[in-house]
Order: sequence, then C-alpha cells, then structure tokens
Amino acid sequence: MKNSCVWYSHFVTAKLGMAKFQEYVKKFEYGNQDVSGDKGKDNGLTSSWISSSLKISPLEQVAFIEKILQSKSPVKKEALQFTRNLLYLEVLPEGWKLYGKTGVGDLLHKDGSHDRTRQRGWFVGWIERGDRKVVFANYLEEETPKNVNNLARYAASKHAKEAAKEKLLQFIQLYR
Repeated sequence: MKNSCVWYSHFVTAKLGMAKFQEYVKKFEYGNQDVSGDKGKDNGLTSSWISSSLKISPLEQVAFIEKILQSKSPVKKEALQFTRNLLYLEVLPEGWKLYGKTGVGDLLHKDGSHDRTRQRGWFVGWIERGDRKVVFANYLEEETPKNVNNLARYAASKHAKEAAKEKLLQFIQLYR
C-alpha cells in the first residue's frame, strides 16, 4: 500500500479473474465501475484503474472512504480495520491522526491516448481525533507539460499530498 506496487495489484486481479474483479468493483460501488480497460486492448485486469476506463471523482472517493469508516463496505470488519491500519501515516498537530493514499496517472489526450508529459495526482483519506473524522480528497492536474523521467513520475501525487496536508493543517488551526 505504501509504495503502490502495481505489480502486486496485477497479481491480485489475475488471481481474482475478470468476473470476480468486476463483482467486487460493483459491490463497492466504486466510481463508474468500468473495468474494461483501454479500448481494444483487453487490459482491464491490469490497467483499468490506471488512467483508463475505471474512473472515480473526488466526491465519489470521499463517499467510498466514508463507507469504509462506517463499516458499510461488503467485506469483513477485520479487513476494514486492517485497511485502516495500512492507511495510517502520521500524527498531526493537536493529536489529529492522518490516514491516506496517494495516486498518480497520466492525463489523457482527447483521443484517449496517454499524455506522458502531464500527470494527474490525488491524495485521499481522513484525519481523526477521538470520535471526530474529517474525510477529504485532493485532486490536481499538472498544467505545464514536463519532460517526465522515472524519478519524476510520481510528482503529481506528492504535490497533491503536500497541498492537502497544508489545507488540513489550516483546518486544524481553525477548529482547535
């Protein structure tokens, strides 16, 4: 989870198979639920969630996380608690705990092909202190094309996380 190992996601989806993968996405009511992948490439099991057919808005991500926090997902409570533990990142000021996950992908050209010079990034999660939880989703699109090398591939997710943390720290200061 920490390193977003795509190879491991490929392993899991291959073990599930397309029918079971589709069933889980539907049960979770995750985004548009389209796991078909890139048009004409038959890559839904390996690529549908990476700048491809499976899309989810920031508001849908917030709703998805709220279901997890309320234990309203179609999985065992132990699995939900395990996931929450995996998403824990750090303690912020005033005792707020930060949980979250970054993501990154290419922006797409109008024809659906990947723009390898521009990325989209997101950071979604929640902060909690005691019984109080605040769920968030921060999404950004890079405006300026870049010469993206392997080291810079994940810059958009890093920027989304930094921006979200800045806003969360402001929130914490306002609501002491």
